[in-house]
Parts: sequence; C-alpha cells; structure tokens
Amino acid sequence: MSLQFQTIWDWIFLAFGLAVLIQLIYFWLVFGKFAFYKPPTRKKIAIPVSVVICAKNEYHHLKKHLPLILNQDYPEFEVVVVNDASDDETIFLLEDLDRDYEHLKVVTIEKDLNFFKGKKFPLALGIKSARNEHLLLTDADCEPASDQWIAEMAMGFNENREVVLGYGPYFDSPGFLNKIIRYETAFTAIQYFSMALWGKPYMGVGRNLAYKKSLFLKQKGFISHYNVSSGDDDLFINKVARKSNTSIILSPQSFARSRAKENFKDWWWQKRRHLSTGKYYKTVHKLILGGYSLSYLFVVLSLVLFLISGNFILWAIILFLTRLLSQIILFKFAFNKLEEKKLLLISPLIELIITLIYPLMVGFNLVSKDSRWK
Repeated sequence: MSLQFQTIWDWIFLAFGLAVLIQLIYFWLVFGKFAFYKPPTRKKIAIPVSVVICAKNEYHHLKKHLPLILNQDYPEFEVVVVNDASDDETIFLLEDLDRDYEHLKVVTIEKDLNFFKGKKFPLALGIKSARNEHLLLTDADCEPASDQWIAEMAMGFNENREVVLGYGPYFDSPGFLNKIIRYETAFTAIQYFSMALWGKPYMGVGRNLAYKKSLFLKQKGFISHYNVSSGDDDLFINKVARKSNTSIILSPQSFARSRAKENFKDWWWQKRRHLSTGKYYKTVHKLILGGYSLSYLFVVLSLVLFLISGNFILWAIILFLTRLLSQIILFKFAFNKLEEKKLLLISPLIELIITLIYPLMVGFNLVSKDSRWK
C-alpha cells in the first residue's frame, strides 16, 4: 500500500497519523518528564507555617480532620480557620478546639457576603490574618496522609521557591464514578506536575497548595479574577507561578486526601465549576492543554471513520495500539508515583468517557453560570 493522497481518505489518514504522533510526543516528552522523575533528596526545615482553611457548614468534616492538622508533628505552625457564615454547629466546634489548641486561630464572617463569588473573599481574609510568611492551603474535607504533611510540604520552600505544588487525591471507594473522579484527578496532576517540571507551571489544587504570603500580597491576591467564582487555586497559580519560583512535592506523606462525590449530579456541578476557569489561563497553557485533548479526540473520531468505511483499518489499528501502549506504560509509572491503584487498565475507557463529557460541560457553562462554592 502506498500513499499518493488522491482521495479524501488519504488526507484523513495523514492527519490521523500526525494526531497520533502529537499524542506520542505528549506521552513520552511531556508526561514522561513526570513519569520518570526522581524527586531530589530534601532536608527537613523548620520555617514557621500558617495552614489556612475556609469552612462553610463543614462541622462534620472539621470534627474529623481538623484535629489531624492541629496535631501535626511540626515545630512551629498555626492553623487559621475561616468560618464563612456557617449556620451549622461549626462555631461551637471551633470554640471548643480554640480552648484546647493555642495555635488555632478562628476568623469568623458573621454575614453571608453574597456579592462576592465563591470562597476567594474568605480565603483572602484568612491569608491576611495569617501571621507567618509561608502558607499551606487545604480544604475542610481534606485529610492529611500523615503527621508529616506540613513538614513535607514545607520542604518545597527556599529563598527562591515561592510556590509549592502538592497532590490532593481522593479516597478509593466502590463504584465507577469514583474511578472516573480519581482518574481525572490523577491525570490533571500528571499534567500540572509535568508542566512544572518543564518550567511551565500553570495550576495547583487548593486541597494541597503552598505559597508565600508576600507573593499573594504583591500580586494583590485574587483581585484580577474576583469575578470568577472558581479559580482561587489554579487561576492564582497560573498568574504567579514561574520556572524559577515553583517546586513540587510528591512524597506520599505529603498528600491531602478527600472523599469524592458520590453521585453524578454533584460531580457534574463540581467539574463544571472547575472547567469554567480554563478560558482564563495564559494562551500558551491553553494551547498545550488543548493540543492534547483535540488531538486525542481527532484520533478517536478518525479511527471510528476508518472502521466504518473500511479504509486503512490495519494501519489505523496499529497506530492506535501504539498510542494505547504508550499511554499504559507512561501512566503505570505516573500512577505509581501518585499511589493510584486499580485505575491503569481501565484508564483508556475513562479517558474516552471524559473526552465526550467535557464538551457538554463547557457547552452548559456557556449558557448558564453557577457561583456557589458550597
């Protein structure tokens, strides 16, 4: 068989081959940077740290997780909890804990300031109330993987490193939705860790993120995107992170886990809110992220066309299997680093499902908006 580009199928196959090549470049050059990364040996440091948590009606989560944070094995730290106009028993729990822990600081917002969107206002208030330069952010529903969480994340700081990216996985639980959520979270981490290692950091997750207070104040906090309900983590990092000021921490002791949504509707709203921030990323980041998604979508649609039409079936399958094998190999190494289990073999199916669902979410975001964070 020879290609002389005499028919439309010849040109579609050529584009298909280029799309597969783009995918292989992403796997082996971009994601491979993370998959084969060997974290440097770091010495523990003892810099003062302020952990900042925003809570709106989070009594049950705070009761379970806050003592784990307050009892971290670290020499000097405070925990700042912003009670954002909660109407459950949060205030009573915080009052009790405040009596027992001197390093707990409670900041209470009495009324719901609904002219602000999302949690950016309470988070900014918590950051400004923090007494230490080095900030470590997490959510009320997050559980540190160990009592070394603060110590591990703090090791990412030095004189030049102002931003530390950590991992915030979800607990493994029964059900296919849990696998979708954990895969999406792991793949997002592969992307932002890989980009950071390539010197192009573009986001972090608020479940496990650290940066310097002076950087936050210098950039005037979230003022440039206060009108966006989400993005207190990724949009801020997209603005301030650079090759020279960003580090990543990957030790399992540094993880901050939470429980995934248990029904499709809740996950749908959560992902719609997360996806709403992507259009505000820097152009170079949108091109890199979009290049992967669009090339993969083209590969899938072209393969379906070849199978239906009978054109180039053998060669199309060979190229697709080459791409699939590369994905499995790279993800095996990456998932091991992230301690994600029972995802590898099912990951191609989940990726296909997500690729088909995300355009629907983006479409809904174009016609409707939701500013809730709780």
